[in-house]
Amino acid sequence: MKKLLDFAKKYILYAIFLVALAAMMGSLYFGEVMKIPLCTLCWYQRIAMYPLVVVLAVGILWDEAKVHLYALPFAVIGLIISIYHNLIYAGIIPEVIKPCTVDVPCTTKFIEFFGFVSIPLLSLLGFIFITGGMIFHWKYCKTKAT
Repeated sequence: MKKLLDFAKKYILYAIFLVALAAMMGSLYFGEVMKIPLCTLCWYQRIAMYPLVVVLAVGILWDEAKVHLYALPFAVIGLIISIYHNLIYAGIIPEVIKPCTVDVPCTTKFIEFFGFVSIPLLSLLGFIFITGGMIFHWKYCKTKAT
C-alpha cells in the first residue's frame, strides 16, 4: 500500500495534466472537427478546463508544490457547472431553469458512446478526476518551504 501511495504522490500531477489535456483536445475535436455546436454550459466548462492545462503544465515544469492553490478553483468551478449540466441533461432539473438557448439546448444528444456516455458525462468524469487529484495532491504531497 505504501508503494502505491508513493507512486500516486510522484505521478498524480502528470495524470491530472493528461486528463485536462485530453479533455481540452476532445472538446476542440468535437467543436472544431465534428462541428458539434456548444451549449452555454459547455462553454463555461471549457472556460474552467482550458486554463488547467496551462496551470498544471507550469506547475509540473517549475516543480511548484502548491499548484493546487491555482488549479483547484478552476477544477471545483468546472465540477459544479458539470454537475449542473448533467442534471439538466438527465432531465432531473426542470427545463424552465435551463440556462441554454433554443438554438443549442443543453439536452441535445449529439453523441452517446455505449448508449450512455455523453459529452456532459465525459466532462463530469474529467472534473471529478482533476478535483479529486488536486485534493489528493494538496493533502498528501509535501510542500516546499517558502
